[in-house]
Amino acid sequence: MSEEPVLNAHNKEEYPPMHTAEHILNRTMVNMFGCPRSRNAHIERKKSKCDYELETAPTPEQVQEIEKVVNLIIRRHLDVTVQYVTRQMASQMVDLSKLPEDASETLRIVSIGDYDDCACIGLHVSNTREIGEFKILSHDFADGRWRVRWKVTGA
Repeated sequence: MSEEPVLNAHNKEEYPPMHTAEHILNRTMVNMFGCPRSRNAHIERKKSKCDYELETAPTPEQVQEIEKVVNLIIRRHLDVTVQYVTRQMASQMVDLSKLPEDASETLRIVSIGDYDDCACIGLHVSNTREIGEFKILSHDFADGRWRVRWKVTGA
């Protein structure tokens, strides 16, 4: 696409290391549990939380594995890149089920190396080496919703 893309306005100022880690956590959850990406996320500088739709709570071993996989991806020092595509092209690349109805025709796809692609207008680091270490702080499960609270340190 050669002309300047027109995107929806963005009213958040995410902390880029946390927001990028959220993308990695989302892909890890999809890969490990076959669930959708987080339907409810609260991303802050000090700590963040994401909710996932799961049939059962992850076991303590699975929680450790989630943390391990996210950190392995971070340590791969993957470039975070952006491309602008039409909504039609994006629908063949990523899940658009969370896309607002009033989203623009041009979408911004954020890619974390070969690990994740997601339509997103938020702020991200340029390489996963800028994230630091991912740490799960706590988690709970109720009524098919697993909530995980986490942070990144040392970025």
